[in-house]
Amino acid sequence: MTEGALPSRPLVIGIIAGESSGDQLGARLMRELRRQAASSVRFIGVGGPLMLEEGIEPLFAMSDIAVNGFMPVIRRLPLLLRRIRQTAAGVAAAKPDIVIHIDAQDFNHRVAAKLRKLAPDVPLIAYVSPTVWAWRPGRARKIARIYSRLMAVLPFEPAVHAKLGGPPTTYVGHPLMERLTDFTPSDADLASRAAKPVLLLLPGSRQSEISRLLPIFGEAAALLLRRFPDLEIALPAVPHLRALIVAETASWPRPPVILDGEAAKLQAFRTARAALAASGTVTLELAIADVPTVVAYKVGYLEGEIARRLITVEAAALPSLILGRKLLPEFIDWGWTAGDLAQAVEGVLADGAVRNAQLEGFAEVRRRMGEGVLSPSARAAEVVLAALHR
Repeated sequence: MTEGALPSRPLVIGIIAGESSGDQLGARLMRELRRQAASSVRFIGVGGPLMLEEGIEPLFAMSDIAVNGFMPVIRRLPLLLRRIRQTAAGVAAAKPDIVIHIDAQDFNHRVAAKLRKLAPDVPLIAYVSPTVWAWRPGRARKIARIYSRLMAVLPFEPAVHAKLGGPPTTYVGHPLMERLTDFTPSDADLASRAAKPVLLLLPGSRQSEISRLLPIFGEAAALLLRRFPDLEIALPAVPHLRALIVAETASWPRPPVILDGEAAKLQAFRTARAALAASGTVTLELAIADVPTVVAYKVGYLEGEIARRLITVEAAALPSLILGRKLLPEFIDWGWTAGDLAQAVEGVLADGAVRNAQLEGFAEVRRRMGEGVLSPSARAAEVVLAALHR
């Protein structure tokens, strides 16, 4: 292909996602690529229901590779190895102009390594950076030998890869920025937030997280109710854990309001005054919604020992990582109590310097993430098409 020119025939784009979040990213990217490309586009690879709706030609069902956890992977290892070979061979046989690997890094890195041998001249793009900034930084150099470019969803990741010798990296934006209106409180929401204080409890979406965090979150809530008797406690529940949450909270002095469904959760984010949350993407959702937050997390003893030896960052919450300074109070692993949590939450519930500092920090987080500029999927499509031009 002549440099700077796209082929006159339809573009063939390989695209490989291995989990639900990747299916969402992939579907939006496919839609934007079809909109921005000067010619028609054929997509081939692996995707879920959303990517199927956008017209991907699937090599097999995404559910074959959508596994998490050590033992589930071991049980399905022969199938996974077969799917890795099948994906690389099937995509290479389609003679793609470019291939995009979306998250699912254990699977995708192995597919990309095989594709690099089968189709050495085809650009390979990784969409979503591995967390080299938190642990195993040597992965940056390894993936630089495979991928032509990386599209990052956190604004500090290009600098990290430049420092660690990773592939050329472009920040395209976090997928949450596609949903700003879902999280941004209206004037009526802000009035409700001021009139009726609501504390969100967000102990996680896994059974192990609920079991470890919900009891101590409940103890902290009980202490806070002595100080703020009008405080309402709200707890969004994913359907498969609702019964467990109801059972765990039935004996609380004042059981929380259980919120069902995405709409109720988003409304709570827009009207809550503060949150006590497990570490994870939810801390970024709360920052976008301007909800001052305290972060807590506990793992098993063995996981904790491994984490202490491998993790290289001082802050776990994404808003703090984006700013490069600790913005949210964090209680990670062992050695803290319900009283510690209650005291920290009291600081963000009450008007004052602690609460204001978080709100000012959240505005800076949104600015750094690209609030008000091109959508992440549109920027990602531009990066892909620019790689084709090159």
